[in-house]
Amino acid sequence: MNRLSGRRVLVVGGARGVGAAMVRAFTADGATVAVLARHPDDVARIAVEVDGRAWTVDLQDPTDVRETMEKAIAHLGRIDVLVNNPGIARFASLLEVEPADVVEPFAMQTRSMLLTTQIAARAMIGFRTPSSDCPGKVINVAGASLAGDRAPAHYAACRAAVMALTTAAAHELGPHGITVNCLCPGVVPEELDAAERLPARLAALSAHSPLGRLAEPGDVARAAVFLASSDSDYLTGDALNVAGGMAMR
Repeated sequence: MNRLSGRRVLVVGGARGVGAAMVRAFTADGATVAVLARHPDDVARIAVEVDGRAWTVDLQDPTDVRETMEKAIAHLGRIDVLVNNPGIARFASLLEVEPADVVEPFAMQTRSMLLTTQIAARAMIGFRTPSSDCPGKVINVAGASLAGDRAPAHYAACRAAVMALTTAAAHELGPHGITVNCLCPGVVPEELDAAERLPARLAALSAHSPLGRLAEPGDVARAAVFLASSDSDYLTGDALNVAGGMAMR
């Protein structure tokens, strides 16, 4: 039996890479999925691939986020699971980072996650009944802390903010039956820019994992299915590292 059968899932940032892998995994496990993403071509492609609906959204525009979220939830009929996967990472050293490099990640990740969580949680509370056996779920995707490798200061700060937001939301939404967890992927090569995907660079990154390899989108997607399913009903406020052991170095 599919673990997500009958569940309505909204994935923000689900049109490419890890996000698209999640959408495929949710759909394969029986969920009805709607997708929000930035790039129109990617949005159209994933909608056709999973025979679903997808909308283009500007995550830095609160009005656009609110209006598009409401359209997607109305299309789904209700929302059981929200996945926040805005995904932006620009690598620069502490002394080279520009103010805009700080503003954009926080606007794309922390601020947009706060807004989408508010909208989804209100809908979850409105749709649930006291006898409901499917608590609402929010999954926030943040980067893992990779010891032994550089973590840009602005990226690390944004990641920490996402994890703190996850904990705060878990406290407030728990009484409503909504769990909130953070999924922390390791290094996924296709999520990196071209300079980071050079063979020597990937080999150096792989060496940090006891498993000797980097993450694949499917590794993260399977963990997301677990967090979206009833198997994780007693997890909330947690951060799940899918980093091949890199986080323990």
